Amino acid sequence: MAMVSQVNVDNRSIASIVAVVSLKEIARSVVGSSSLSEQELWTAGLPIIFVVNQNGSAIFHPDQGLVGSQKSLSNLKIVDEWQQSNRQIQSGLVPFTAEFGGNSYDMIGAYSTVRFGSHTTFGVITMQDERKALASVGEMRWQTWMISLVFAFFALLVGSIAARTLTSPLLKLSAAAEQIAAGDLTTRVETRNITEIGTLGRSFNTMSDKLEEHIARLAKAATENRELFVGTVKALAAAIDGKDKYTRGHSERVARISVAIGRQMNLGAEELETLRISSLLHDVGKIAVDDAILKKPSALTDEEFEIMKTHPQKGYKIMSQIPAMKEFLPGMYMHHEMVNGEGYPQGLTDKQIPLQAKIVSVADTFDAMTIDRPYQKGMLLPAALERIRSFVGTRYDPLVVDALIRGCESGEIANGVVRFMANNSKPVAEPQEEMEPEPELVAG
Repeated sequence: MAMVSQVNVDNRSIASIVAVVSLKEIARSVVGSSSLSEQELWTAGLPIIFVVNQNGSAIFHPDQGLVGSQKSLSNLKIVDEWQQSNRQIQSGLVPFTAEFGGNSYDMIGAYSTVRFGSHTTFGVITMQDERKALASVGEMRWQTWMISLVFAFFALLVGSIAARTLTSPLLKLSAAAEQIAAGDLTTRVETRNITEIGTLGRSFNTMSDKLEEHIARLAKAATENRELFVGTVKALAAAIDGKDKYTRGHSERVARISVAIGRQMNLGAEELETLRISSLLHDVGKIAVDDAILKKPSALTDEEFEIMKTHPQKGYKIMSQIPAMKEFLPGMYMHHEMVNGEGYPQGLTDKQIPLQAKIVSVADTFDAMTIDRPYQKGMLLPAALERIRSFVGTRYDPLVVDALIRGCESGEIANGVVRFMANNSKPVAEPQEEMEPEPELVAG
């Protein structure tokens, strides 16, 4: 990384200070190792961060052999998509499948376009095995802060050294050279003077401007990191829902309904964001449930239902290993608890159940009731609300149910989420009233 600053005396440029900083240590902070081969990166499931040019050739990669050979990476779907869309799309999130070393990997990655001038573009690409990507989210936050601190430290260090050790001698030499050129051969380099201190002050102002620009870039990077985190959560939720064609989009709908209920309960912006992420991940434990049970086109047997009831513990076990996920755990772990203590997995009662879990529970049930299942047609809005209202005091908190009803009456929830024929006395589909009212069967 090259940094250049002009040195001016009496409005005349007398020199340029150039500092060249090796990015080797920064690359080590990003990649996590000084030197790893492409084979080692894929086998270990580590994040692979690299830069390609417009032809798809690697110009930066943890495996220096790829850079030296200018190996084309266009065979990777994420690189191919960046090549096709970099002029229209600045950045994107891409789930894809890749083949390497005879093995198939489900990957998730992101790319961003960097433009130099009007004709040159580079693609900055990061990708990782999907199974390990979510576990890396907390690490990514820490790495982002470390990278920010490293860049800030280098900028401060280079500016300080340049101002204190390079500018002062150059100014003295310049003044002495001008006097010698005028014929005063007795001139010698003297100590600091007012002009030199003023120049040093202007150098610090320049450094401050550069630091301010860099901090703005870091703020943008932090925003992009947050967007990557949310995108990763959405991709994971979509992957879980996609295992069964009847539940596709379920987590996204539950998140929208939960946030709408939260708004009706006057929750703050941060609480709503936490509620949104928690509801997106509420069924993450189903990733560990056999597909034969998840995709069964009929009601579950008692034995199968007992297996299905383990998904809150499994989701909690997966996410509790990540410290950054702590605030999202209640919605995942407790959304099948009942206020009368007959829910699962812990049998908690009303005051023991966090509000986040109570909201996700109602939203989960509402969505399950109003979509078609293989063994049951979705209810219309009035029937669904009446059924949920009948469980107040046994399964659901009355304040949460009231908030759901207000959201439906205002149109915030009903629009695009459930079907409702206001002036048709003949229902489109009636719920199966003889269905056993177990929580999982009602709240899917």
